[in-house]
Amino acid sequence: MEESPSLLIRNVAKRYANGVHALNNVSLTVPPGMYGLLGPNGAGKSTLMRILASLQDPDEGEITFGVIDVVKQKEELRKTLGYLPQEFGLLPNVTAETLLRHFAILKGIMHRATRDEMVEHLLHQTNLWEKRKQKIRTFSGGMKQRLGVAIALLGSPRLLIVDEPTAGLDPAERVRFLNLLSALGESNVVILSTHLVDDVSELCTNMAIIREGRILLEAKPSDAVKQLESKIWRKVIDKNDLIKFEKAYQAISTKLLGGRTVIHIYSDDDPGDDFELVEPDLKDVYFSTMAGHFGGAHKEGKQS
Repeated sequence: MEESPSLLIRNVAKRYANGVHALNNVSLTVPPGMYGLLGPNGAGKSTLMRILASLQDPDEGEITFGVIDVVKQKEELRKTLGYLPQEFGLLPNVTAETLLRHFAILKGIMHRATRDEMVEHLLHQTNLWEKRKQKIRTFSGGMKQRLGVAIALLGSPRLLIVDEPTAGLDPAERVRFLNLLSALGESNVVILSTHLVDDVSELCTNMAIIREGRILLEAKPSDAVKQLESKIWRKVIDKNDLIKFEKAYQAISTKLLGGRTVIHIYSDDDPGDDFELVEPDLKDVYFSTMAGHFGGAHKEGKQS
């Protein structure tokens, strides 16, 4: 299969009527493969996803997908776009097969044999073939998400956008869903917008971290983790001492472990005080970036 072109986002800004600056001079290069857009709720992820899906226009900036101008050539984009929004409605009393055929017609796939072949292929691809006669109201959350992907894949899009797709899925459904996305990302551009670090860590070869409408870091996850080697330190402390340690060190994260508090700090040198050096992971990259100790100053300075 021919590889998709890259998606280029240049200096995109979006401000809402209430004054919220949802996106501030966002620039990204999204190559073929799985690309993670990671950030907390309210960071601007969904706004960017809607703009990329041609559902909203930016106030400023340019976006191209190969030769397609995403802002000016919406109909051309939609011919090669698949979009799975964070929330989508599905008719509860319709079967999966019927709904997929309906959306195939809306997509312009009018030849019946072609349509039936595509619907069958997508139901197999999303592991829903055995459930094709089942009404959607009986589906689990993971099954609904996989049906959403099947709908998004109608017409063989080269650009697939999925917004917070694993929220609410149980662990087994999440693994099945992520495996499906991973397979789709082998030759297409697949953008995964999420606040879950594990989704990006397990799937994505490229990523960006966004906060308050600004890109703080754009990197390959493996490269970003490598840059934190010998800089992340860990200590188990009493929870009553947490504020003291947060004031004394560049704390990036804390979590409860067996009734005790585990604190991770960022330090170029051995901080002493019985801290132990740990192997960093993508969560350390995320929390370090959000705390301004890694990536953030460079990226924000670059974009302001």
